[in-house]
Amino acid sequence: MSLIAEFKTHLPFLRRYARALTGDQTSGDAHVRAALEAAAADNIEWDEALGGRVALYQIFHALWATGSATLEGEPGDFAGSGPDARLQKVSPRGREALLLTAMEGFSPSEAAAVLKTSEDEVDALISQAHREIETGLKTTVLIIEDEPIIAADLENIVTDLGHDVATVARTRDEAVAAATKHQPGLVLADIQLADNSSGIDAANDILQEMDVPIIFITAFPERLLTGERPEPAFLITKPFLSDAVKAAIAQALFFSDAPSTEKVAASA
Repeated sequence: MSLIAEFKTHLPFLRRYARALTGDQTSGDAHVRAALEAAAADNIEWDEALGGRVALYQIFHALWATGSATLEGEPGDFAGSGPDARLQKVSPRGREALLLTAMEGFSPSEAAAVLKTSEDEVDALISQAHREIETGLKTTVLIIEDEPIIAADLENIVTDLGHDVATVARTRDEAVAAATKHQPGLVLADIQLADNSSGIDAANDILQEMDVPIIFITAFPERLLTGERPEPAFLITKPFLSDAVKAAIAQALFFSDAPSTEKVAASA
């Protein structure tokens, strides 16, 4: 099989990548088509030793970097606040490195080959992209936790990321009242609360009133991971690592436009 023929296997993934990179499906497809035409006409150089998938993305980037493609349609402006719009606010090279590794699954060395740069530069670009994303995602966080030490740890993690803590609620009723008052952009919730009320019930009450991402942080994950009812997208087990909480917060906020109004679980 020729390398050009092998490219067909990877085209759906390249189209996905191009769409995320440009912010528009029409523009992304046009760039992919132009790259393939240039490769077929032998008008562009690539390293065949890299293998089909890496070589295909290298071809795409070689044309993308020149801006010389004749395209059908213009890139969309991606107005709004969804994940795609947020990606467009990241600097171009940082967006490329982040998408190649986080979405396309390339290793740093493969991403470096695609971008024709060093692994160190790819690592630096990814770190920069994360900082830019986090800066644009600042929000107010409601913490539902009845243990003072754990609540204090969560407050420190939240503020270290640049977010504001609305308040710490210790019971279901306090949590629902606080959510109504502060309209948080994120909720961190334990499931076993001070008066034996349920953080799960509190979360479901809150979701009846607003669409907000909720991260459960609990010593009882089995109460949520039953496989018999809707399960939360974000669940962290106690004792937790601060890096795990930070990563979950970043993910939850980045994809916060996804629908979340369905009840997450029934009370255990």
